[in-house]
Amino acid sequence: MINFNVPPFTGKELEYMKEAIENQKICGDGPFTKKCHEWIEQQTGTRKCLLTTSCTHATELAALLADIKEGDEVILPSYTFVSTADAFVLRGAKVVFVDVRPDTMNIDENLIEDAVTERTKAIVPVHYAGVGCEMDKIMEIAKKHNLMVVEDAAQGIMASYKGKPLGTFGEFGCFSFHETKNFSMGEGGALLIRDEKYIENAEIYREKGTDRSKYFRGQVDKYRWQNYGSSYLPSDMNAAYLYAQLELAEEITKARMDRWNEYREQLTPLAEEGRIELPYIPEYCEHNAHMFYIKTKDIQERERLIDYLKERNVHAVFHYIPLHSAPAGIKFGRFCGEDKYTTKESERLLRLPMFYKLTSNEVEYITEQVKAFYR
Repeated sequence: MINFNVPPFTGKELEYMKEAIENQKICGDGPFTKKCHEWIEQQTGTRKCLLTTSCTHATELAALLADIKEGDEVILPSYTFVSTADAFVLRGAKVVFVDVRPDTMNIDENLIEDAVTERTKAIVPVHYAGVGCEMDKIMEIAKKHNLMVVEDAAQGIMASYKGKPLGTFGEFGCFSFHETKNFSMGEGGALLIRDEKYIENAEIYREKGTDRSKYFRGQVDKYRWQNYGSSYLPSDMNAAYLYAQLELAEEITKARMDRWNEYREQLTPLAEEGRIELPYIPEYCEHNAHMFYIKTKDIQERERLIDYLKERNVHAVFHYIPLHSAPAGIKFGRFCGEDKYTTKESERLLRLPMFYKLTSNEVEYITEQVKAFYR
């Protein structure tokens, strides 16, 4: 069976985890956590990076820092993972869903302003498949209406929009290091902070509401309970696992891009025949080969293709069920405007296997099976 995903592993993870244990510092904010912070800050140019236990928790931290309160509204696409909405719903906000663009599956930037009301507090663009949203337009709307921007860049590390790394446009950006992502620590994430004024509060919220970070830096003689917060720190062993991959980030990204390009080349004839659609990458975006998907004619064809591939030992999967159609989406949110593309396009989308050590031979086998299905 060719699995849909195999977590990345470079070979140094165990060595670094052993080193973390020998350091006798396996809780949060140990030496490897600091190395990861420095690497991400240098790679992205963000003012501050803080590792978290998940991208969900990174987004929750962003919601706290954005001072989201009960009655506020937050604009986001319905085609996203539940955490994008959960982080704001937990603060009492109503989530307002906007339709996606059918080409990129990102939020349609031209529909955002229609969703703005006097209660709107933030816009949450989701960079689907590591392809950047139209950030110039989104930041323009945010500035016009005095709104915060929280980027869900869970899939966006090593990707950029007009040369600028994803996750660095808004006040906050959120990365994921889940086992399905390009770089992994099992479960994990990171909060990127653009403006220095938010750093102190971010450290307090992340450290159970205390100024413990200042204490460890020698800035205070004892740490105290300063505000509400929670424990968002990952173990330094998790950070050690991640750092082994960050060191080889260019190599991992190149390997994924090679396979992505092979998929595209080998499936282009089917697309030219009008049998499937392939991913669209705007010229102003540099993606990171986070996923390779195709679009089938409809949901029935997609289900037949999934079964066909499974019978031939290829694990392919569909993706999100639009949030606005889910029970919690109905309870906590509303859809602004017409659902012209969100549901229809989500029902056509099929993700093919994509991971660091996927081979060219495996891509060739997978694409041959897809072509055989349509023959």
